[in-house]
Amino acid sequence: MWQPEPGWLAVPGGRGASTVGVWRTVLGDQPVVVKRLARPLPGDPVELSDPHHPAYWRRAADVLVERLVVATPGLRAEPQAAAEEDTEGITLTQAWVEDAANSGLFVARCLGRFAGAALAAPALARDQLRSRMLRVEHRGGWPTLARTTVADVADHLWRRRTTLLAELDALPQVAQHGDPTPANLPGREGDDVLAIDWGTLGHGPVGADLGYYSLLAREELDPLVDAYLLGLPDGLATADQVRHAARVTAVLTALNGAEWALARAAGGEGALAGKFRHPAVAPHLRALQRQAPHVEALLGR
Repeated sequence: MWQPEPGWLAVPGGRGASTVGVWRTVLGDQPVVVKRLARPLPGDPVELSDPHHPAYWRRAADVLVERLVVATPGLRAEPQAAAEEDTEGITLTQAWVEDAANSGLFVARCLGRFAGAALAAPALARDQLRSRMLRVEHRGGWPTLARTTVADVADHLWRRRTTLLAELDALPQVAQHGDPTPANLPGREGDDVLAIDWGTLGHGPVGADLGYYSLLAREELDPLVDAYLLGLPDGLATADQVRHAARVTAVLTALNGAEWALARAAGGEGALAGKFRHPAVAPHLRALQRQAPHVEALLGR
């Protein structure tokens, strides 16, 4: 059975279903990060073996080893990467990327530039937001939110989810990182962000990556949209298209996160409202509260 080497330092990251763990170590005098990916076993979810599903188990390794994103505009990966495959999975070793304290507006412009990248590979992710919504649907939707003051809003948007996803399908489909959190966009080299965790690389509606990023960015969505448009290749999409995709992505993702956090806390003793300040719940509720103007915009459509 595969085991990490003694002395490796476990670090946060790697939330994917196939990720065993992530560690930092040194090879020679080079700091590196080691990520272990587990091969799907019989009985595991079928999406882990689907090359087009966002959860495809080996994409993070294939993207780096095949050097698909070492020269892409806006976002790219450190070129130093190696993978060792065995019967149980893949051990992926990459150069450590130092935090450059990138501003949100710089990242947004780089996300816009990356949207114009030409990605040609057989195993890229698609339908990321739809896949997440289907997973929530299989769990029963947003029943815990129905017990809160946002019940009517959540019900309305849940019933409109199919329409909203169809609207995103009709937008220009562009290159997207798929998980562009600030933690996954740490480095900088020249005018590009050095990004990590490429396991959900694929295509999606223009502006969707920006919507995901905005959930944890310090800046509000409107200035992020303006910066994204500065990087977006001319003629690829309009400002309204980018704003709508970012808005839908952010709102539905924030509602999913709030439902997940509240559902986990709801089983304990006491009223649900008394758990809103719990440290595992409060950040998700603040993220949802921040989406209030965008929720109103979607309700008014």
